[in-house]
Amino acid sequence: MKIGIDIDGVILDYERVLKTYGDLYDFIELKKDGIINRNEHYLRNRYDWTEEERMKFVNGYFLELSKQTPLIPGAKDVINMLQKEGNELIVISARGGMIEEMKDVAMERFKKEGISFNTYYWKQDDKLGVAQKEHIDFMIDDSYDVCKKLSSNGIKTIYFRDKEMKKLEQNEYLKEVSNWGEIYRYIKGMEQL
Repeated sequence: MKIGIDIDGVILDYERVLKTYGDLYDFIELKKDGIINRNEHYLRNRYDWTEEERMKFVNGYFLELSKQTPLIPGAKDVINMLQKEGNELIVISARGGMIEEMKDVAMERFKKEGISFNTYYWKQDDKLGVAQKEHIDFMIDDSYDVCKKLSSNGIKTIYFRDKEMKKLEQNEYLKEVSNWGEIYRYIKGMEQL
């Protein structure tokens, strides 16, 4: 099978780290309570920051936080099992779009952890186009918008949903999970159909 995998919020726990430091930046540095939508995935929709405040956070925090972000529990083990079983794993990520070096940080981390993929697509705003081009069987992502778009276009999608994020109704093209054990169980179950 061909499996597309996002990085941030799926392999690296970057989204949780960003939310934590975003809240600290908002409260300590900006001295406000700028959260307008706690359930929003993207910073620009989560806080009432000006463009200048947002870019100060991006430029001051993104790269450094990326370097210290831990792996999500189980990601390495399940990725390695899926590869050993002959699946083709394809990274489809927006990472590197705002800060080019973040792509290199991820590659260095994967090398250090002994994780590799068959193909890499970086700076992807249109994950649907890549998924269709690659004819993937499943896409694993943590973005509500991406998962909604993929599943509504007939791509089987695994929504790695943090408890705070918006829910999507599950259907034949969308499965919601909260950990890598569930991902592995779901993929193995689909193989047997």
